[in-house]
Amino acid sequence: MSTPRTSTAWACPKRRSYRYLATCKGETPFHIATKAGICRDPETGARGFDNSPEHLEAELDKSLLRMGLERVDLFYVHRRDQRHEIEAVTEFLATLIAKGKIASFGFSEIAPTSLQRAAAVHPVAAVQSEYSLQTRAPELGLIQACEALGTALVAFSPVGRGLLSDTPPTPGRVAASAFLKDNPRFIPGALERNIAASQPLRELARQEGVATASLAIAWVLAQSDSIFAIPGTRSTAHFAELVAGAGMTPAPDLLAEIGRRLPVGWCHGARYSAARAVGPEEYC
Repeated sequence: MSTPRTSTAWACPKRRSYRYLATCKGETPFHIATKAGICRDPETGARGFDNSPEHLEAELDKSLLRMGLERVDLFYVHRRDQRHEIEAVTEFLATLIAKGKIASFGFSEIAPTSLQRAAAVHPVAAVQSEYSLQTRAPELGLIQACEALGTALVAFSPVGRGLLSDTPPTPGRVAASAFLKDNPRFIPGALERNIAASQPLRELARQEGVATASLAIAWVLAQSDSIFAIPGTRSTAHFAELVAGAGMTPAPDLLAEIGRRLPVGWCHGARYSAARAVGPEEYC
């Protein structure tokens, strides 16, 4: 399934997706997902969260207009706004289905308990969460909750923001990235340690005759039938590696060897800076 994602939280490059979709006049070969729930103060630029019905529907309507669509397949609440109970938010999202504006809905970066509360009101199609060989928290309840409730776990950054590839980020690339330059896993010192710590995976991939990113994707998908991986790339060559990984069925002994080489806890640094850590729900 091809699922392009849009969001008002992302900057200008996403506008190319809007322009392409607008030319399709509602007919597209893709499954379309979009998000709302992160906002910026117009005066200070401060990042915040808004799960009010007015904000969510207004942002959805803007996305539909930009894309030239009457309905999206999947609408995410990008971050939970603790001012609004998740049951009430879920009830409102169900009205968007009734209005024909969305086919289904999900949440991003929520705890298993929040998923269970929402699913008691209406089926939740998907939960988006970072999951990879270097970010294993979903194994402590979220994967299990998704399996029990029939919810897809949509794993973002399954290649570890490039660390789990044959071309991990260089200090220059990190410095040029607004996101990576203050990410604890990529700051000076941690980056070098993480590249060295992940080298055994690259060596294993070479032995297997596959790209390291392919092996990383294959490992993620092998953890549960409920998992869908959504890697990002700007390179067609890297895209081919990701597709190859999705087509792999790694044998149990290979999965065990991957786990031996990159055991739980191998990665240096938190996955988010202090500022970006505000919003994702902690549950372990």
